[in-house]
Amino acid sequence: MAAMLNVDLVWFNAGGGHRAAAQALEQSIHAQGRPWRVRKVNFTEVIDPEARWRRTVRMEPEELYNKRLASGFTLGLSTELRWLQRGIRWSHSLLVERLARHWRATEPDLVVSLIPNFNRAMHDALALARPGVPFATVLTDMADHPPAFWVEPGTDQHVIAGTAHAVAQALVAGVPAPQVHRVQGMMLRPAFHLPPPADFDRARLRAALGLPVDGPVGLVLFGGAGSRTMKRIAAALPDVPLILMCGRNEALAAELRAMRCAAPRVAVGFTADVPHWMRLADLFIGKPGPGSLSEAVQMGLPVIVTRNAWTMPQERWNTEWVQQQGVGLVLKGFADVGSAVQTLVGELPAWQARVAKVENRAVAQVPQVLADILARSSAARDAHRLASSH
Repeated sequence: MAAMLNVDLVWFNAGGGHRAAAQALEQSIHAQGRPWRVRKVNFTEVIDPEARWRRTVRMEPEELYNKRLASGFTLGLSTELRWLQRGIRWSHSLLVERLARHWRATEPDLVVSLIPNFNRAMHDALALARPGVPFATVLTDMADHPPAFWVEPGTDQHVIAGTAHAVAQALVAGVPAPQVHRVQGMMLRPAFHLPPPADFDRARLRAALGLPVDGPVGLVLFGGAGSRTMKRIAAALPDVPLILMCGRNEALAAELRAMRCAAPRVAVGFTADVPHWMRLADLFIGKPGPGSLSEAVQMGLPVIVTRNAWTMPQERWNTEWVQQQGVGLVLKGFADVGSAVQTLVGELPAWQARVAKVENRAVAQVPQVLADILARSSAARDAHRLASSH
């Protein structure tokens, strides 16, 4: 019996999409019965094993970014990103050393990155510690934000992308075509692909929450950290029933529950069952994050998002995707959210029909892509051994 292969999924806690993607991929690999030992690797713990940053600053490195998201103050992130990338280049040798030490000790057979910015360091460290072991990057964004964000030209990196646009970006950047792999959409947890439970009664559940049984209900979501922007949206929609998903931001949830308004509101704290709440809604309002956008569309919700100076640079192309697919409205700011809701509600069946045409099969497809990469790597090693024996 062949030994199980070690497959490392590298993630970190900046935002929540990278962790969610790692969990989704792990679940899909297990569901498909792949003969792999899946190991989720927290990148931060590998490069800072003694937690010196946390002990000095009293928070994890990603927490600074997450606090920015929760506050809604995302202006200037493009400039900060370039400074971060300079710091990464400056510390490249140190990153490679620590990552190589980790992979020498743990001996992966495949490393899969689900994070941006650090892919050259991971690639170089793996090549140093485990020559011949393949390195793949699954984009958890709908588009790359070059240079040196997701795609690293001049390496043996495999790029797995969920949109034709991201595939084209990788090819233009110089990644060989056999190392660019297209899947359909962003990876979502398998729960988003399942039908509702047999006992799911939308009208009864809505009524129990004080929401209208038949009328349109909006769902407001700004990732796992929530956002102060949700208060402005709630205030701008006094007559619209809303489900307000606050994630781990309990202070925000309390403030939203205390707001007075004509329409019923439900403020939800952290929950792993986002599909349940999306099934109770009719439309989505939030930022154009690749995960939340894809979740909403998968659950049949047309979307309202914004694109402006506050939009994170890696998420700006997502608004083009919304318009290309015809699945929602892109606003300059949420001051116009009231009229946008009226537009969607006025033609809701037509918007829902366009949303239903978008197909997402990424979480089922990525394991097969990884299996093909492993098979190709094994064949190359066998060919090398055969050539060396003659």
